[in-house]
Amino acid sequence: MSQPVTKVFAFYQNGFKAMTVGRTLWKIILIKLLIMFAVLKLFFFPNYLNTNFQTDEQRADHVLEQLARSSVQNH
Repeated sequence: MSQPVTKVFAFYQNGFKAMTVGRTLWKIILIKLLIMFAVLKLFFFPNYLNTNFQTDEQRADHVLEQLARSSVQNH
């Protein structure tokens, strides 16, 4: 089992080493993901539970209510 895994790993390792344009494309992809998940989350997705509930118990109750409500509506 180790032999095929090693061959697959070597295949991808050599492929990434030989990339020229691909490296630039991967950098662009990583920058876009960073923007989407880090920057947009900070500005457009506030922490609803922390801002609207003071204790962990209140947060847990709210989440449980929402899950139970969606479960009842789906059936």
